[in-house]
Amino acid sequence: MPKIDHQVRAKDPKTQREREREKMNDEYCEKIPCVKFCSEWVLGLEEEESEEWRNMSKKVREACERYGCFILTYDDDKHFPKVLREDMFMGIKALFDLPKETKLKHKSTKAYRSYNSDCPIIPLCQSFGIDDAPLFDTAHAFTNLMWPQGNPPFCETMKSTSSKMLELSFVILKMIVESYGLPKQYISHIEELKSSSNLRMMKYKVPDDINKGCESALLPHTDKCTLTILCQNEVQGLQVLTKTGKWIQLDIPFEGFVVLVGDTLQAWSNGRVDAATHRVMMSGEKERYSFGVFAMPKEEVKIEVPSEFVDENTYPLRYRPFIFGDYFNYFVSAPNLNALDMFAAV
Repeated sequence: MPKIDHQVRAKDPKTQREREREKMNDEYCEKIPCVKFCSEWVLGLEEEESEEWRNMSKKVREACERYGCFILTYDDDKHFPKVLREDMFMGIKALFDLPKETKLKHKSTKAYRSYNSDCPIIPLCQSFGIDDAPLFDTAHAFTNLMWPQGNPPFCETMKSTSSKMLELSFVILKMIVESYGLPKQYISHIEELKSSSNLRMMKYKVPDDINKGCESALLPHTDKCTLTILCQNEVQGLQVLTKTGKWIQLDIPFEGFVVLVGDTLQAWSNGRVDAATHRVMMSGEKERYSFGVFAMPKEEVKIEVPSEFVDENTYPLRYRPFIFGDYFNYFVSAPNLNALDMFAAV
């Protein structure tokens, strides 16, 4: 009978367990966090110094540090009712079903605001961009342009949706600030970081050859804003790039949102949180609709790293102060994934 090496036999199962544990850890590391918010936090009906608030603030900050994004759901629909989401998608579908000559009436001197379609590098995508949609006059002017007879229901839906998503962005920014232990004075800073907003409504058509597999519908990029909150219909397609260089498709529930860190927040935090590189890949036979609110500073606002975020040993200053409008115009003139570092790195 051959001699059994008990030392080897004893080692093998342990090695296998270690491999399985490492695999599980890798899978965990590549999973975008999903957090559940309490509606009362956004509505201002619950004490924000509670243990639950502090724990959630920590989770939000860690997700922004590690991935630059997270999926958000509510514990109920008090702040963002399901019917509001459904009405928004119905209105968006009706909007994109309008004749092209009507949609082309929406024009702006600012980049990414006009009605866009038939772009050679992203042929599957159409979009509208509307600045400060929470304001009634803005929403009213847009819907009256698209529907000369008026569309009061969609006007109110668009205004209410944008307003609620902007409120949510403030709560998230406040959580990040408080989780870092910054003084209360920085609450006024984040008010400036979201002093303007842009509502983006998007439609992604089905690829011409559905047998071809996934087709690029929106190229890899980071958002230039402070914070983006996105909502989509049941058709998936949004992917984010992890720090390990892997693209992960987000499984976003219909009642959920995706929160994405933008370049402005990355710069303001001295790189403590990362702007999420993301893209949209389309496949299948259903059109994808989405809408998002991009919270951003007004063009004249200066973005400057708080002194509390700078430590010469562990976190030396990464970004010099800059005017948001100057950075946005720089990116528009020369789009680049490394635009922030090229423009503002120390």
